[in-house]
Amino acid sequence: MTIKYPVFLFLFVAVLFGCKDPSKDQTGSANGAIEDKYQPHDYVKITHPEWTKNATIYQLNTRQFSQEGSFQAAQKQLPRLKELGIDIVWLMPIHKIGVKNRKGTLGSPYSVQDYYSVNPEFGTLADLKSFVKAAHQLGMHVILDWVANHTAWDNVLVQQHPEWYDKNDQGKFRPTPWWDWDDIIDLDYNQGGLRKYMCEAMTYWVKEADIDGYRCDVAGFVPVEFWNTVRAELDAIKPVFMLAEWETRDLHEKAFDMTYAWSWNETMHKICTGKADVNGLYIYYSWNECAFPDNSLRMTFVSNHDKNSWEGTMWEQFGAGVEAAIALSVVGEGMPLMYNSQEAGESKRLQFFEKDPIQWQAHPMGDLYKKLFALMKKNTALWHGKWGARMVKVPNNAEKEVFSFIRQNQKDKVFAVFNFSNQTQKITFKETRHHGKYTDFGNNQAATIDANTVMSLPAWGYKVLVK
Repeated sequence: MTIKYPVFLFLFVAVLFGCKDPSKDQTGSANGAIEDKYQPHDYVKITHPEWTKNATIYQLNTRQFSQEGSFQAAQKQLPRLKELGIDIVWLMPIHKIGVKNRKGTLGSPYSVQDYYSVNPEFGTLADLKSFVKAAHQLGMHVILDWVANHTAWDNVLVQQHPEWYDKNDQGKFRPTPWWDWDDIIDLDYNQGGLRKYMCEAMTYWVKEADIDGYRCDVAGFVPVEFWNTVRAELDAIKPVFMLAEWETRDLHEKAFDMTYAWSWNETMHKICTGKADVNGLYIYYSWNECAFPDNSLRMTFVSNHDKNSWEGTMWEQFGAGVEAAIALSVVGEGMPLMYNSQEAGESKRLQFFEKDPIQWQAHPMGDLYKKLFALMKKNTALWHGKWGARMVKVPNNAEKEVFSFIRQNQKDKVFAVFNFSNQTQKITFKETRHHGKYTDFGNNQAATIDANTVMSLPAWGYKVLVK
């Protein structure tokens, strides 16, 4: 196996963050009790809500979700999302949008004018409450997108508390450095008053609208100790679910249930566009297992609002490999995200600063997601965090092109094989842990895997066998 990444760096990270050497005594001593400071402790201190154990998440862009672009119109589609297999609905920012330095006609929802407001473009506070209540009645949960790092130029805080903003070397408000986000200005989290205000604003929406948590924009740009404080205060109201748009382990300790698996998405994109081979997935999953703490949740996805609007639809990003990538996002480790319109075939890049309604239609992609979600919910080996099973590699004869693994616990088992290449592959397997009698997820037929098995998969084909 040729690894195209700096091996020494990966090994250093693996040793530093917890890959265990089975040849060494994990107790540290055979001569008696070890002081508590030397004993292992769970890194993740928060408790994930029980309803996240086999959950799916759906990003809803209210502006584009319907012709009306309103909470009321979106609410009418909640039964369809429930039928699709969605559990958590993530609403993109619901607040009033800044006018000063606005981009486009309607502006970016990530340019917040008032954290206590509801964007009249979407409806009223009563409409939002009705949406949340309807979702709860269907057994679903709702999280809001929260933009803590920056505000609109004309946010109410600019006049009320200009000292809460970051300044450039000339003492002027400034956008986030090095980015083209010139419709926003950065906040300064060295200000205790800002932290208190932001925390109170976040608790307000849990109390007032009964939401179930937050997706936090560019979470790594905000101090982790702030997020730790927020999580504790929110959990004191009700058990919440917190998603960070970031990819570091420290956010998992006391603040966030789940972080983005950005590197999974980037690796899959490179593989499906011929810029990398399956070695990239070995690196990702090794890093995910060794460098991230046990019981941390990661979000796997082939599309979201950033990817769709700025980099391309799922078809543009993954080409012929899109269905295999979607399948891996569900049956591999990670909570799968669906961005609205994927189930309709995602035929266009949705405009971000203008009205551009989704063209809804029945599409095989929606059927695929629905079927995969149903499998994940039923098969306990595919559940998340402490509730599910680790992926274990099954060696094969074409490891640059074919990715194969099992996930197994005492109740359930899945054997999955993906041909991430543009040629048919004849695949044989080493070892025996994948042997057994299964049902083929694709055609519901019985399948037996043993030492004599030779599996043929077409270009970009995959097989998921369930036991």
